[in-house]
Amino acid sequence: MSAEAIPATSRELRLVSRPADRLTQENFELVEVPMPVPGDGEVLVRNEWMFLGSVYRDLMNEETSLPIPNYEIGATPWGTTVGTVVVSNNESLPVGTFLLHYNGWREWAVVSPEFGVKKLDRSLLPGAEYFLANGPTAWRGIVEMADAGEGDVVFVSGATGAVGTLAGQIAKARGAKLVIGSTGSKEKVDFLVNEAGFDAAFDYHDGPVLDRLRELAPDGITVCFDNVGGEQFEAAVEHAQPGARFALCGALSGQIGGTDGDHPRLALMRAIAKQLTFRGFATFDTEEQLAAWNKTFSGWLDEGKISFAHTVVKGGVPVAAETFIALLDKKFAGTVVLQLND
Repeated sequence: MSAEAIPATSRELRLVSRPADRLTQENFELVEVPMPVPGDGEVLVRNEWMFLGSVYRDLMNEETSLPIPNYEIGATPWGTTVGTVVVSNNESLPVGTFLLHYNGWREWAVVSPEFGVKKLDRSLLPGAEYFLANGPTAWRGIVEMADAGEGDVVFVSGATGAVGTLAGQIAKARGAKLVIGSTGSKEKVDFLVNEAGFDAAFDYHDGPVLDRLRELAPDGITVCFDNVGGEQFEAAVEHAQPGARFALCGALSGQIGGTDGDHPRLALMRAIAKQLTFRGFATFDTEEQLAAWNKTFSGWLDEGKISFAHTVVKGGVPVAAETFIALLDKKFAGTVVLQLND
């Protein structure tokens, strides 16, 4: 892109107040700012796609227990984004470099390689948005935490989110015998089975979760990838086979609305008697993790072992707030990606 083609201004979304409970568009402000100019060692990136995930809601609170920075009032939030370098003051990131960075919620961004920038090979995956798949997190939970593979019976709670959708598919690709997902509607049950490759799925509103697990996996589960906590975690413990492994990724049922999902009851003697393993984890997507995942993802896509079950939203920064609110209202399935520039 020539310098003449770069616009004079860029649009971005700012967080102007902390939500008391439910997030609304009044918590945001869409602003137009002068095109940022890169300093020494920096680059100007034309943002293409941004990942939207429910974790961003936690970062809008004044305090968060997450091991990552929360959002500041009056500032543009950070968010995982991919784009192309159009102006460079850094020899290691020349014009044309395709990269992942965290200066999202805006159309254009000045990026410093010191802050988590990761160079990508655009030719490796079918589209730029594929690089926003939450594969490293799903891989770490399924493979490194739970060692799910040949013959396992895997339960993924909150399975229609960006991580859960991939976690189930990774388990299947590694030879799991049965992969079951929980979700919140019949439409999402159909999505998991017909688009995301799960063997079975259920709507957790349709009765006790334990009953559904007993119905779908009569002999018990050997792996649980838990995104939800609460009743679903408790049911998984109750229905686990001896030696089952739990990868603890999130607690969606307690994230919003004040439920007790973050504090499930653990039947301790049952867990001891069954010799269950519980491993909580967080993933920070190092360049090595991301490169390894993208290579595996590419191969599995070519072999038809996996798909990128995702929702594409167009409209750019002006629709970012309403799109994120819709995500929190569980209107989408799979990974949600917002196109920031055509």
